[in-house]
Amino acid sequence: MAHEIDYKVFGSEMQFVEVELDPGESAIAEAGAMMYKDAAVEMDTVFGDGASGGGLFDKLVGAGKRLLTGESLFMTVFTHTGAGKATVAFSAPYPGNIIPVHLGEMGGTIICQKDSFLCAARGVSVGIYFQRKILTGLFGGEGFIMQKLEGDGLAFLHAGGTIVRRELQPGETLHVDTGCIVAIEPSVSFDIQYAGKIKTAFFGGEGLFYAVLRGPGKIWLQSLPFSRLAGRMLAAAPQRGGSREEGSVLGTGVLGGSLLGGLFGDNED
Repeated sequence: MAHEIDYKVFGSEMQFVEVELDPGESAIAEAGAMMYKDAAVEMDTVFGDGASGGGLFDKLVGAGKRLLTGESLFMTVFTHTGAGKATVAFSAPYPGNIIPVHLGEMGGTIICQKDSFLCAARGVSVGIYFQRKILTGLFGGEGFIMQKLEGDGLAFLHAGGTIVRRELQPGETLHVDTGCIVAIEPSVSFDIQYAGKIKTAFFGGEGLFYAVLRGPGKIWLQSLPFSRLAGRMLAAAPQRGGSREEGSVLGTGVLGGSLLGGLFGDNED
């Protein structure tokens, strides 16, 4: 049984969530997610997925699952040890929005991208979800290894850019960039499909494969996946040939350097 916590989300493009705890209540979060906390809230590091209960073997299994998703072996638990109300806040790691999800209203389970989990009520299990189909596993990219949140409490996901929530009807199909998927209900079918044309895949900038989501069930999509943002930043970095002055065609990139070099030469005298 997950702890029943209250919350409030602040901000627009760079959001954070403030969680209100009663005495004895706890919240779990990824390492480094905390923004601030009241003095009565004690912070502790736990091995595994942070779910209460279970022996050493269960904790080892939980830690192994987190290792497969690229997360830390440990999670942080914030517990209110004083009297009255106390708060702890968790901030998003990059521009976007925080999505509150009540797992009890989702049938107890939701599947999400491995980097989207931010925090949750103590008692929520953070596990791993493998796509069953071989094609999905080989070419799914961000969609291959996903996280599975289980329980009956509140969980908070973070996604980049604008968030779109849709409910797919039975048999309704949507083609989505794999990185744009934030979360899906277990009833939604997930598969990977070949884009169809080599020219489109190589020169269209959309890749060889895209995700196929088929209803029924709810889905959450993001307009700016962090992988896309990081890729653009890396491509624009000076050491990768990008320009230091993106707003100027005569920046210090390849084009600007060539033009300036031709005009003024390489000599300093």
